[in-house]
Amino acid sequence: MDTLYTAEALATGAGRDGHVRSTDGKVDLDLSIPKEMGGTGEGANPEQLFAAGYAACFHSALQAVARSAKAELGSSTVGARVGIGPNGAGGFQLQVTLEVVIPALPHDQAQELVEQAHQVCPYSNATRGNIEVTLEVSDD
Repeated sequence: MDTLYTAEALATGAGRDGHVRSTDGKVDLDLSIPKEMGGTGEGANPEQLFAAGYAACFHSALQAVARSAKAELGSSTVGARVGIGPNGAGGFQLQVTLEVVIPALPHDQAQELVEQAHQVCPYSNATRGNIEVTLEVSDD
């Protein structure tokens, strides 16, 4: 692979109850365990960061496939829900739901573009076969 860009970040403190900072300082956040997992919920958490990254990356992939198809997405949005839970073997696993809204296109065309974006998106390619990713497409 010819690397186009490399992001770097350092986690310090107590992991999920610590701090994370990118080397360029653009990400600089206190972390905390979510209340649902027994923490304070006062800071960001890794699942939120993953959800934000996946949503943004997937939206870019969607825009790229739409351009190739000469389709206008209009005011499209991509939301990501990242769930975490026990995997039954002593560890944890993630699951993702991507909620894609494309009001400017018929549902079948929007669904096709979303499925194409799922083949292009680096996050989708990294998670394929590792975690469950559900694609939900709507026009509102």
